[in-house]
Amino acid sequence: MTEIATRAATAEAICDAPGSLITLLTDTAELTCNTATFEEGAAGAPVHFHTKATEFFHVTAGRLDVLVGDVIQTLGAGDFIAIPPGVKHAFAPAAGHTASVFVGFTPGMGRFDYYRLLGRVNAGEATVQDIKDSSSTYDNHYAESPAWSGRRRSAEP
Repeated sequence: MTEIATRAATAEAICDAPGSLITLLTDTAELTCNTATFEEGAAGAPVHFHTKATEFFHVTAGRLDVLVGDVIQTLGAGDFIAIPPGVKHAFAPAAGHTASVFVGFTPGMGRFDYYRLLGRVNAGEATVQDIKDSSSTYDNHYAESPAWSGRRRSAEP
């Protein structure tokens, strides 16, 4: 493998939802990485799981709520968590906070087109059904969690 370099000035940034920006860094067979920034109150990612990859998060600023299984943990700047394949999870900025996060997958998952699809849905150029139909392509399978649903209701006005 050769080095991977992505310059901030040329990195692709995608607004995937109100208050959420994803900056694409690398998407190889070994590693997929991006940064995600969330404004206060942003929805974050719904409950989901991956069958093939470990997803990891390093909070670089702010506070991030992360659902792992049925437990919600709040991570602060400098905290790290890795979630193995098959474990349902979700994430969003903690109530009253913003969050900046370095996100990665290993092995890589070819996810940049998934993020682009989210951006098209946000822009009204694609539908939520398009996202649901892409689950097997991008190994992003949606799930339910009473713990996360309760958390989001209590944190939102």
